[in-house]
Amino acid sequence: MKQEQLYIGLMSGTSVDSIDAVALQLHNDGVHIRGTYSLPIPKVIRANVFSLSEKNEVPVEFLCETDTLLGELFSDAAIELMSSCSIKPKQITAIGSHGQTIRHAPPGVHQIPYSKQIGDPNIIATRTGCIVVADFRRADIASGGQGAPLVPAFHEEIFRHPHRHRAIVNIGGIANITSLPKDQDCIGFDTGPGNTLIDGWCKKHIGSDFDNNGDWGASGVVCKPLLNKLKSHPFFELPAPKSTGRETFNLAWLDSQLNQCCVESKPVSPEDVQASLCALTSQTIADSIHDLDTKVDEVFVCGGGVKNSLIMSNLEEQLDDVAIETTENLGIHPRWVEAAAFAWLAMRRIKNLPGNVPAVTGAKRRVLLGGIYGA
Repeated sequence: MKQEQLYIGLMSGTSVDSIDAVALQLHNDGVHIRGTYSLPIPKVIRANVFSLSEKNEVPVEFLCETDTLLGELFSDAAIELMSSCSIKPKQITAIGSHGQTIRHAPPGVHQIPYSKQIGDPNIIATRTGCIVVADFRRADIASGGQGAPLVPAFHEEIFRHPHRHRAIVNIGGIANITSLPKDQDCIGFDTGPGNTLIDGWCKKHIGSDFDNNGDWGASGVVCKPLLNKLKSHPFFELPAPKSTGRETFNLAWLDSQLNQCCVESKPVSPEDVQASLCALTSQTIADSIHDLDTKVDEVFVCGGGVKNSLIMSNLEEQLDDVAIETTENLGIHPRWVEAAAFAWLAMRRIKNLPGNVPAVTGAKRRVLLGGIYGA
């Protein structure tokens, strides 16, 4: 007899565009997505998160208020998901809430490492009537790890193939890869910017939150001096384990690179910058895959970046000897992989099982991830 449990995963990433909610049925034979829901993040709250992520001085009250507002918003996403799927709170074993990252300062780069996610889990537990697991990253950091990426553990459990070396590429605000060799341990790390610079540049110049289908970027031409300048950032030369965030790759950094590039050559048009940013994302992903110790047989992509045709076509060109598909071919739509991962990580915590992969994060040991709220 199959033993089934139902968990909810809540995820908001670096792009801060929406809260994705997934109801994940876990049973002895694997996982099944029972339902999904996406709740757009209001512009005011999105602006608050950007301020908290990028400005060095913000009032404590501003942080606390945004933490509460996001707690309410994450609750709304979970409640709407349960309503749309006719799920009662008593059917949910636990909700895994990633929260919204506002600062990520991993060891090795910062003298005092930390990672901060907000979206008060006490509010989620109270409003939904469910147990909530949250604050997943800090136990790994306390054990000497990067605290990110955490989804490779889920990738390894769900997507590994016994005879093929698979790479799972997540293109969110920040891009990361998971390497799943057929006969070696899983590794994974952040490769650099995914959509964060692309989205921010779009917003600044054409007023859109994202580059629909990559069409605006496709109207430009890659500026090789700018691309080389961007790729000279020391992060790209760091060995794994490594992770990064909006603190490092943001529009202020991009503007500084553009200013230096314009001193050395003629000004770069906005659409050429966009084309160059798409090339930065795809090339740094491809470079990371090429640098793996063993050749990859197939690549599966998830995250919002799959909707950017320019990034995807660039990636196919740079990995021309590797089959590239989306995770939909593995049973989970690209949009829902990360939220499903945090439902799965909630299950690991409830069952007192470790959730991190030390080979990925650099932690000294495997540890339980997340605190339990509302029990």
